[in-house]
This record gives sequence, C-alpha cells and structure tokens, in this order.
Amino acid sequence: MPPPSLSETVKVVEKMVTRTVDLRSDTVTKPTEAMRAAMASAEVDDDVLGNDPTAFLLETEMAKIMGKEAALFVPSGTMGNLICVLVHCDIRGSEVILGDNCHIHIYENGGISTIGGVHPRTVKNNDDGTMDIDLIEANIRNPRWDLMYPTTRLICLENSHANSGGRCLSVEYTDRVGEVAKKHGLKLHIDGARIFNASIALGVPVDRLVKAADSVSVCLSKGLGAPVGSVIVGSKNFITKAKRLRKTLGGGMRQIGILCAASLVALKENVGKLESDHKKTRLLADGLNEIEGLRVNPCSVETNIIFIDIEEGSRTTAEKICKYLEERGILLLQDKSSRLRVVLHFQISSSDVQYTLSCFQQALQIENGN
Repeated sequence: MPPPSLSETVKVVEKMVTRTVDLRSDTVTKPTEAMRAAMASAEVDDDVLGNDPTAFLLETEMAKIMGKEAALFVPSGTMGNLICVLVHCDIRGSEVILGDNCHIHIYENGGISTIGGVHPRTVKNNDDGTMDIDLIEANIRNPRWDLMYPTTRLICLENSHANSGGRCLSVEYTDRVGEVAKKHGLKLHIDGARIFNASIALGVPVDRLVKAADSVSVCLSKGLGAPVGSVIVGSKNFITKAKRLRKTLGGGMRQIGILCAASLVALKENVGKLESDHKKTRLLADGLNEIEGLRVNPCSVETNIIFIDIEEGSRTTAEKICKYLEERGILLLQDKSSRLRVVLHFQISSSDVQYTLSCFQQALQIENGN
C-alpha cells in the first residue's frame, strides 16, 4: 500500500485539532475571569422590589452613557424591543413603521403583533440598512382615515443593521428620521443591539448617535460580551411604564445584581475592544475576497459581521463549507444555500483569523477539485 499523500495526511491531522473558532455570533463569548469575580462578589437584593444596588448602578451608568433620563435591565433584546414598542403603542389599533429586513420584524417571533396587537407596516430596507425617508413619511397613516386604518404611532430603526452586514446608520440619517417622527407626532425607537459597534465605526459618541430617539434597546451580551441581558433607556416616565410591562412579560427577576455585575465589567473593559474586532473583521473579509470562488462586498463590512457569497459556477455549497470547517473547529452559520455569515468578537484572535482563512482556502480547493 502506498504511503498517504500530503493532502490526506493534512486531513487526518486537522481532524485531530481541538481548536475552536466560534464565529456563529458575538453572543457566544464566555464570561471573563473579571466578570466571574464580579458576579461572585456582587452586592444584591430583590430587584422586583427595586432594591438591587448593582442593578441600580448598571441602570444609572447606562442612562448616563446613552444620554437618557433612566434605564431598565431586561433579560433579552427581544423583550427589550417588545417592551419599547408596547410602551409607545399603548392604544389598540396602533401601527409601527419598520424595515422589512430588521431584527424586530424577522427574528422576534412577531411579538409586537401576537402579544401587543401592534400592526407592523414595513418599508424596504436598503442595502445599507436605511429606509428611504420619503417612503417612511409616505407610509405614515393619514389621521383623516383613522376609521379604516391603524394609527401610526412609532418608527423603528436598527443600528447597526445586522441583516445588512452590520452597516451603520449615520447620525445625520437618524436625526432626519427623528425630525419626521416629531413632525407627525410619532415616537422613534432604535434597536441598538450593537449600537456601540456603530458608535466606534462612525467615530460618533453613542449618546449623540441616539439623541433623536425616544427609546433605545442595547444588548449587553453581543459585542460587549456580558453573559446575559439588555438595557432599555428613555425618559423616566417611559421607564416607569416599561418596568410594569417587564413584570407582565415575566422579565422581573430578583437578585439580578449577579448579572448586572458582569455587564458593568463589560462596559468598562470591552467597549474599547470593539475597534480591534472591526479591524480583524476587515482583515478576514479582505482575505476571503482573495479566495477563488468566494465573494465579499467590501463596502458592507463596517463593523463585525461578514456575509460571504459563494460565486455562481462553484461546485461547493454553503452547507458543505460549514461541514468542512466544523470538522476543523471553525463554527459559522449558513444564511442561504450559497451564503455564509460570520461574526467576530473580542475572543477571536488574529491567529484565529489566519487559521480560518487557511481552512477556507483548503475547503474551496478540495470542493472545486483544484
């Protein structure tokens, strides 16, 4: 029997590799030692009764950072967005204008309608995550026809915009949407799950980026790396109503200071790491674009998300590439039959990026018979 070829030997060795590079999302990060220590020593009390001191510290800090009067910790971004929509649309027959490709509309189980009875009126999202402002205004219901139609009460934006590849909405754009909302007596909510990524990428302070918004939902467990939770911010009156809805939805928790302590560490230590995440994302995107058979739109890579398209004529599929990479410890998500998504975070190193590029190169060479 002839000895194994070099490629066969490489395959055997790679299957023995125990390295894991998890690029499925920035939600997969593990709590750091500093977070675990903070959680273990956190001062806690019953937050449903309003007495948890660490929760109070986090909410006070987030309100200050975001430039709003008050804040509220919630278990998830989905609940945070739902609460915000329900506070603004607290009258039956309400309607919200939002993007047809936004997270609230696509990935949150239709909660605004199934739970809140709020009617979604979608406007096409452009490739950069924006909606044409003229279209937004054109879709606001004429109050003279309120006998026949729902009543528009809210506009929702998403910044950064996940399904557009983490594209950022400029402060100028957000301000203009805010002006439209005020002109028609509407409220503006921003799904800011990755608002800190947008702030870093645009070079705009986060409070300025959301100045036009009446409410913002911020995820603590995505790019910031906390294990659990989001925070919603707004006026004191808004947060008072939000607290009641949080309880209604089952989101009131007791000694949440344990979770909030980790989030305080995340705010202190990880916001500054987002710029590095973005640089590594660009490095990975540029490298992927050089691999024959793959295509990444360089204009779409602004933060920490990459969509990778498999070029027409390739003999491979997204599913095959996912399987090949998974066998080598690289985890990512298939978006379509010919599209993959990767998301970087602070626990992905430059070495991980190079290893990922190497494995992608091998996958395409093998699948395309090169």
